[in-house]
Amino acid sequence: MPTEAKRETVARLREEMSRSRAMIVSEYRGLTVREMSDIRATLRRQGITYRVVKNRLAKIAARDVVGDALEPLLQGPTAIAFGEDEAATAKAVLEALRPYRVVRITGAVLGRQTIDAESVARLAALPPRETLLAEVAGAIAAPLATVAGLFDAPARSIVGLVAALAEKRAATGEAAA
Repeated sequence: MPTEAKRETVARLREEMSRSRAMIVSEYRGLTVREMSDIRATLRRQGITYRVVKNRLAKIAARDVVGDALEPLLQGPTAIAFGEDEAATAKAVLEALRPYRVVRITGAVLGRQTIDAESVARLAALPPRETLLAEVAGAIAAPLATVAGLFDAPARSIVGLVAALAEKRAATGEAAA
């Protein structure tokens, strides 16, 4: 029979998982309490929560939110970083854990998709979500600006021709028709 404390822990984990777009899973074996506190503080300043979780309780909480995506990553002593922006979360976690060689990233869950540790590193190399969206918007807007310029070109050409004709007639002394 689960205790009330375990039910509360599962409810908090479930809520944290449902608010997060990215969950970076790591094995923290070998860290001191002080080092863990430093990592949490560093990540908290960037809006990322880093929690040590009991694998069994995390599996129960994850079932409703991400299905079975988290289960293969929950091996050994586990800590999960919860964040909103996938690339920014991956980058912040890798930077925060870099000084601690004993910590090993085991993978991540993005939405309901599991990725491996190597993919987390590639994800960290991506620019933030806002930058990617701006690049996509720019890529869409550039051809539209070109098309608008092409439609505007005939009108500019006609105006230029009329002006040149008027100058020529003015130079020869003819009256403009």
